[in-house]
Amino acid sequence: MQTQHLRSDIRSLGLVGTLLTLAICLLLAAPSVATTKAVDVEPDPTFAKDVSRIFQEKCQSCHQPGSVAPMSLLTYEQSRPWARSIKRSVESRRMPPWHIDQNVGIRKFKNDRSLTDAQIDTIVRWVDAGAPLGDPADMPEPVEWPDPSAWQLASQFGEPDLIIRSEPFTVPATGQDKWWRPTVDTGLTEERWVKAIEIRPSHPNGRKVVHHVLASLIQEEKGIVGLASTAGDDTTVLPSGRRRSAGLFMEWAVGKVGEVFPDGAGKLMLPDSQIRWEVHYHSYGEEVKDDVVELGVYFYPKDYIPESRTILHLFQGRTGELDIPPGELAVSQGLHVLSAPARLENFQPHMHMRGKAMSLEAIYPTGKRELISMVDNFNWNWHINYVYDEDVAPVLPQGTVLKVTAWHDNRATNPNNPDPEQWVGYGDRTVDEMAHLWVDVTYLEQEQYEDLHAQREAAKKAENESP
Repeated sequence: MQTQHLRSDIRSLGLVGTLLTLAICLLLAAPSVATTKAVDVEPDPTFAKDVSRIFQEKCQSCHQPGSVAPMSLLTYEQSRPWARSIKRSVESRRMPPWHIDQNVGIRKFKNDRSLTDAQIDTIVRWVDAGAPLGDPADMPEPVEWPDPSAWQLASQFGEPDLIIRSEPFTVPATGQDKWWRPTVDTGLTEERWVKAIEIRPSHPNGRKVVHHVLASLIQEEKGIVGLASTAGDDTTVLPSGRRRSAGLFMEWAVGKVGEVFPDGAGKLMLPDSQIRWEVHYHSYGEEVKDDVVELGVYFYPKDYIPESRTILHLFQGRTGELDIPPGELAVSQGLHVLSAPARLENFQPHMHMRGKAMSLEAIYPTGKRELISMVDNFNWNWHINYVYDEDVAPVLPQGTVLKVTAWHDNRATNPNNPDPEQWVGYGDRTVDEMAHLWVDVTYLEQEQYEDLHAQREAAKKAENESP
């Protein structure tokens, strides 16, 4: 028995030794991982090769001399001192200003200035690496930006076909906000259709004192498509049976340049029409004498009549007057019925210092509900006009209810809140509140609506069937 156990132990030891010998041979024969597999390390981004291109695409339109931003980002020398501040701003998505919730509703916009996740990562890694310049030979050609004091749509359309100026107004160095409401003639002697509009405060001082501008078009006409559902429009029936309407022509605030209407749509201006201005001025410590705001109008050719008419609506996000208790988060809603089939061209919330969020929902005649857009991080310093891509702009049937919901934050945790102990109501001052949505609505004939709706459904079907 002992001999058998001994033989068994010897055989076991022999097997273990063989395995150990084989393992050692394999290790000796295998090439070293360190010598055969190079470690892939992504090089740090540089300003010249990477960051400058992002700044050109998303930042420099504002960050250039004479524009609205406090510093220029056109060159490395101008950008490098602000590197840490830039990192904080892009990580928090405070800059560039783009406050739409990109996880809900429509997500494609003509004027999308937001940074992608990859662009943010590139900027953050550039700063963390010490914000290097890199090889100057990698720098892209500088962008030739339009003069900030010039018409910004001139690169597309040339100089405006018609320029209308407000009457001069002197803004004192100190004092309460002022609202200047002159009415001026357009000088038109014939009917014209409008392709684009731009409002231009004077440069540079006018931009320091103009908070926002409303331009209403006053004219007489026999019928106004869609105005039956428009809150805020002033339409008077004259003895002749014609209507004298005061419809909103354009609104301007910081963050908005102008409006360009899609092909086949536009606004109608009639002979002997007028512009009723509302210019909200505020003092900034120096007198601005005889300030004037200009309205530039670009026409379609005289022989062209677009298929559809676009009207700027002010959709209220409140039922009755706003009533916001101190120290609370308040919500208000407003409903508006489309009196004809329509396409919505944009989404532009307007609130003041306590504004927090706003959404637009469509309730179809069938009862179906659809969230169209939402700003979930409103910033009253920027009144951004989110312009839908034409292939996704909502096309809605007659009778659709547009539901506007607004949230106001009157708590002490709101850093923009001037006084959380105040009970806040509706008012023109920035310390008061508003809750409305500016939307350009293009009204459609029933046949146009059915054609567009069929095109959208076909596109959805094709997208769902694609591999």
